[in-house]
Amino acid sequence: MTSGQPDLIATSPRPGHYEIDPAGSTVAFRTTHLFGLLPVRGTFTVSRGTVEVAESITESTVHAEIDMASFRTLTPLRDTVVRSRLYLDTDRYPTSTFASQRWDGETLTGTLTVRDIAKPATLVVGRSVVDGDSFTVHATASVDRTDFGVTATPGMLGRFLSFFLTVRCVRK
Repeated sequence: MTSGQPDLIATSPRPGHYEIDPAGSTVAFRTTHLFGLLPVRGTFTVSRGTVEVAESITESTVHAEIDMASFRTLTPLRDTVVRSRLYLDTDRYPTSTFASQRWDGETLTGTLTVRDIAKPATLVVGRSVVDGDSFTVHATASVDRTDFGVTATPGMLGRFLSFFLTVRCVRK
């Protein structure tokens, strides 16, 4: 029976060059505020990126750019302060990048660069869905903001951020 919907298959995408679709991708985060008492949720926008899917899937690579000025929570005043020199300094550092080095089938290990500081980062891939000439990956990561020089107001703002990524890639 066909529903008119595309067949979604949880397999590896075909080898080739893919571009990240910013409209179909999100970087959501969760952290805390006021000494861990209040949860804070927000998003960043993926501005661009590429995925090279190799014949041997473990040799595939990812390069993604995040628009740091796209930082949004439900509090516009907080958003302005976080984008300021005190935290993200988005005027000087408008983008952050992730470049992969290794894919083991469950985790994507690479380098995350924020405020021109590069540190190792690991994305845990929870699910991927192939849909014709595109695929969507859902992953999580944890980041210590102090590793990237974002050290203002210790205690008031959570040190660790949990990230939840949805990244749609389209074959080109």
